[in-house]
Amino acid sequence: MAEDPQRNFRSHYYEKVGFRGVEEKKSLEILLKDDPLDVEKLCTFAQRYPLPTMYRTLVWKVLLGILPPHSESHAAVILFRNEQYQDLLQALQVIRFVQDSTPQVWVYLRMYQLESGTLPRHPSQSLGPEDKMLIAIAEAMEEMMENDVDAYWLVKCFVKQFNNKYGDSLPHLPKSLEHYLNLEDSKLLAHLNSCSALSKLPYDVWFKHCFAGYLPESSLQRVWDKVISGSCKILVFVALEILLTFKMKLMPMNKAESITQFLLNIPQENTDAIISKAIDLWHKYIGTPVHSV
Repeated sequence: MAEDPQRNFRSHYYEKVGFRGVEEKKSLEILLKDDPLDVEKLCTFAQRYPLPTMYRTLVWKVLLGILPPHSESHAAVILFRNEQYQDLLQALQVIRFVQDSTPQVWVYLRMYQLESGTLPRHPSQSLGPEDKMLIAIAEAMEEMMENDVDAYWLVKCFVKQFNNKYGDSLPHLPKSLEHYLNLEDSKLLAHLNSCSALSKLPYDVWFKHCFAGYLPESSLQRVWDKVISGSCKILVFVALEILLTFKMKLMPMNKAESITQFLLNIPQENTDAIISKAIDLWHKYIGTPVHSV
C-alpha cells in the first residue's frame, strides 16, 4: 500500500513542533476500541511504530496471550491471573522454595519452574542458561511494571514466546550480524576479525537476554515492542548500530578482551538515538514488517 503523502506531511510537521507520534497514538486508540481486538493489526502497528507508554502493557499482554482479544473478558481473566499467581506463591512457600526475604525476580523464576515442571530438587542448584535468561528478563520487567502479578505473567509469556518462536533462529544471529556489518562497514568488520573479537562479542547479553540489563528502560521497551510483536531480527540491528556508533572507540583497540569489555559497558546517555538508528536499519534491510521477520 502506498504511503499517504498528506499523512507524511502532517507527521513531519508534528515532529517539528514536538508532537511526534500524535497520529500513531490516535491510530492505536482506534485499534484498541475493536472488540474483539485484532491481534494481527496490533502486531503490525507495534512493528511499524513505538508503542505509547500508556498502552504498552495492555498491548504486550494481548500479543503475548495473557489477555484474550475479547475486551469484555479482560476483567475476569485478570482476576484469574491474580488467583493463579497467589496459588503458585503459596505452593512455593509451603515447600519452602521462597520466603518473605526472597528477591522478587527469584520468586518469578521459581513460579516459572513450578509451572513448567523444571523446579530443581534443591533451591541451591545452579542455574541453567534458560534460568539466567529469565532472571535477566525479570530484573528488567520488574522495573517496568507497577505490580508483581503483571511482571510475572509478562516475564513468563515473554520467555516462553521467545524460546518457542526464536529458539531455532538464535544460533544464527551472530552470522546475521556479521553479514549486515559487512554491508555497512567492512573495515570495522575486518578490524574485529583481525583482533579475533568477532566470536567474543557479548552475544548472550545482546541476543539470549534481549539486551535486558544492558539498555536503559526507555530504550529496552522500544526493542521489546518489536520482539514481542514478531521480530527477533531487531536484536541484530541493535547490536549492529552499537558497533557502528562506537566505531571510533573500537578501531584503536587491538585486544578482543578490551573490545568485549567496552561493549559490555557502553555509555548510556545516547541509547535512544542508537535504537532509533537501529530501527531505521532494520526497516532498510528487512522492509516494513507485518509479522514474523
